[in-house]
Amino acid sequence: MRINLIAVGKKMPDWIADGIEHYKKQLPKNYNFVVTTIESQSRKSNSPELTKSLEERLILEAASDSTLLIALDEQGKQQTSKELSKSIEKWQLNAESVALIIGGADGLSSELKQKCNLIWGLSSFTLTHSMARLLLVEQIYRGYSLLSNHPYHRS
Repeated sequence: MRINLIAVGKKMPDWIADGIEHYKKQLPKNYNFVVTTIESQSRKSNSPELTKSLEERLILEAASDSTLLIALDEQGKQQTSKELSKSIEKWQLNAESVALIIGGADGLSSELKQKCNLIWGLSSFTLTHSMARLLLVEQIYRGYSLLSNHPYHRS
């Protein structure tokens, strides 16, 4: 199994990067978890549609070896922590290469969302993109803890 968190935008507060590293280090090696950052495309000289299209090309390049594409979008289906752990278990059994995709400031293009196998939402709250990354990595760790009966998750 491989989990590739692909996120647009390289600017992140140090405390977010530290939090991501904290959870990333606790994941087992067989998760092959990586974070791939994509450079935000210019919003000053491009329309939002063109910006999303340029970012889509870069995202798809980064996800080219993935067998399962999951877009994160505010309109997506929200998962519980237990549902995410069941997804992780399924990914392990099927030796999936999963790309979890967080778009840029303008979101993801509708064309990219159509190419994805699933569209998930993280929260009804509006989150910064860097917070979304941290939340997602923590939830992947929580899913792992549920599968391994680690006491981190309490029902």
